[in-house]
Amino acid sequence: MRRQTPQWSQLRPLLSFKGVDLNRRRARLAGAQDVGDLRRIARRRTPKAAFDYAEGAANGEHTMRRNREAFASLAFRPQVLRDVSRPDLSTTILGGRCAMPVGIAPAGFARMMQSEGEIAGALAAGSFGVPFGLSTLGTTSIEDVAAAAPDTRRWFQLYLWREHRDVALGLLERAGRNGYDALIVTVDTPVGGLRLRDVRNGMTIPPQLTLKSVLDASYRPQWWVNFLTTEPLRFATLGQSATTTSALIGQMFDPSATFEDLAWIRDAWPGKLVLKGIHGVDDALRARDAGVDAVYLSNHGGRQLDRAGVPVLALPKVRAAVGDDVELIVDSGIMSGGDVLAALALGADFAMVGRAYLYGLMAGGREGVARMLQILQTEMRVTLQLLGVASVRDLTPEHVQLNWREA
Repeated sequence: MRRQTPQWSQLRPLLSFKGVDLNRRRARLAGAQDVGDLRRIARRRTPKAAFDYAEGAANGEHTMRRNREAFASLAFRPQVLRDVSRPDLSTTILGGRCAMPVGIAPAGFARMMQSEGEIAGALAAGSFGVPFGLSTLGTTSIEDVAAAAPDTRRWFQLYLWREHRDVALGLLERAGRNGYDALIVTVDTPVGGLRLRDVRNGMTIPPQLTLKSVLDASYRPQWWVNFLTTEPLRFATLGQSATTTSALIGQMFDPSATFEDLAWIRDAWPGKLVLKGIHGVDDALRARDAGVDAVYLSNHGGRQLDRAGVPVLALPKVRAAVGDDVELIVDSGIMSGGDVLAALALGADFAMVGRAYLYGLMAGGREGVARMLQILQTEMRVTLQLLGVASVRDLTPEHVQLNWREA
């Protein structure tokens, strides 16, 4: 082996170090290459009680784990020598165009996780041309989200609320007046799930925080500064503080509600109607027959019934049963662009992300949510090309195998 003296001209390119970005938030987010990286940043920067509220699930959290295991067990079936020079992620859902087939799912308490809250999510969604879902239990009001993000497509989430129908009708009127074009009615909450992380951390309503939770939060001074110097946490759309609305929430979750209760909502809401929390074929067919525009397959990310079925695995049967009569939306366990494409191939028209959105929010506010969407966009584009598919509209069950061992 012949040796030679190193030449500076050869070494110089190897010693060209990356400059230091003095904007630490931007630097942190730039280093995040997937949603898992955003999760790790979020966990460092968010008090345990708030982080666990976003991440935790019901009981033993089996459903949450199975959601991820189902996506991990899928296998793609790529095709080669196709023209994929211009991958197209655009699609339509509920009568409107979206730049890519994923939106932000409604999530309550967003400003507790990070002070920018729902407005950060709505602005980031608008910048990527995707819809933002606002929860009834949002910490920013219907009106304030609309005013802050007028160019973002907005959907409003409502519980099937029987006791206070007049309040629900008022919310529908406000949502319609402020440009929300779809209503997501959540139906898998006859009662609240047993979220044991929250109980252990004192994240109940009203809060009963433990000394350990308070001490843990003290190590995140920026979170405290933002929490104490911004508007007090409240359920803004309801006009209620987070500590005075336990009775109201108890009335939202109606264990006596039935499919017949959808009729007054269908009559009152002029826009697109989505039923969220469907698990299987029978309820999907009943929802279709009740006149909904989209069936939203979801197990609430494992936050309600533990050991519930996994939505992505139910997709093929539900699609076969409902045909093309209604659109199918899916969530629960989606953490990558590949997950989104797999769901579409198995029969979904659109996907929503909840925890991934909150990880981005906790990691860096609006910029963090935008980084999350950018990551999904890049993953979808590259995965679509590697699959040999030019458009998300061309995905079929032939592109995915439920069990990777059988691919």
